[in-house]
Amino acid sequence: MKRIEKTLVQQMKISDLEINRRIELLHLTSDDFKSLTDHKLFIDENIDSIVDAFYDQQIEVDEISLLIGDADTLKRLSTSLRQYIIDLFCGCYDSEYVNNRLRIGIVHKRIGVEPKLYLSAVRILKNILMSKLSTVVKDKKNLNSTLNTLDKLLYFDVTLVFDTYIGSLVGEIESAKEKTEIYAKSLEEKTRELEELSRIDPLTGIYNQRAMYDYFRHELATVKRAITKLSMIYMDLDKLKQINDNEGHIKGDKVLKEIGHILQSTVREVDIPCRYGGDEFVIMLPNCDINNARKICEKIIKAFSKKYPKYSLSFGISETGPDTYVDNERLIEMADKKMYLAKQESGSYICF
Repeated sequence: MKRIEKTLVQQMKISDLEINRRIELLHLTSDDFKSLTDHKLFIDENIDSIVDAFYDQQIEVDEISLLIGDADTLKRLSTSLRQYIIDLFCGCYDSEYVNNRLRIGIVHKRIGVEPKLYLSAVRILKNILMSKLSTVVKDKKNLNSTLNTLDKLLYFDVTLVFDTYIGSLVGEIESAKEKTEIYAKSLEEKTRELEELSRIDPLTGIYNQRAMYDYFRHELATVKRAITKLSMIYMDLDKLKQINDNEGHIKGDKVLKEIGHILQSTVREVDIPCRYGGDEFVIMLPNCDINNARKICEKIIKAFSKKYPKYSLSFGISETGPDTYVDNERLIEMADKKMYLAKQESGSYICF
């Protein structure tokens, strides 16, 4: 069941047992309740004068007068107060009575009645009711018993109203906390996205040089633990300057972008293709030897030649492990030298 489909008593999980426990704590008995119901007729007959006296005092308080605002609101509030007072002397203080009191708390909280103003209003109402009852109850013992019961019942009501105040505040805090957590999560995700974007080459869509060095450290540590090989492919697009001069930089960029797409679709899932700079690309291949790296180069050549048969690529391959390992700079240097040897050959060539 959705929260909005539940009564306030259900939302706040106030059971009949809890209601009875609250009544017991205030030492309210059936005799006490009878002392109130005995005067119900008198209260009903004088309800208008009680309500008028109450609001005559309330509207003298600037803060309350501003909250009430207009005659129509005052009329609605007067009607609600009439029912509230009648219920005080009804003799039945069950879940329906409690639910109505909880609703009073919710309404007061929503319209901005601060606890100090609510308590002040309760004190005024209590004084008016006690004054009225004192005029009709002549037996002093009976009067004291009735006034004492009324006092305890008003305390009972106040605890319920404040439960809604507190519950509402806790709800606001939880809502604010939830919003803060959602915002923090969103910010964290956004930060990760920005961090990831800062590692991506905008033209080719693959990792940039910064990301390459970060990944290399991680992958090198991984293969060392596993005692396996790590291969590196260093490749570039032959005669990029000639392409730019003869066909324009837009064409050159288009070719580089296509290389990025080919690398993403050709290499293994564990491999890490990066744009090293300009027309140069690096691919890290964990747990891969030179022979398997060469096969990957051949796949790249096949895909590239199908798209651009007039252009060529040069490849250099190096490997490290499992007996000894070199650092990233050395592995790149080794592959770079092999790549320059490949450039001395015609067409797309692989040197390893």
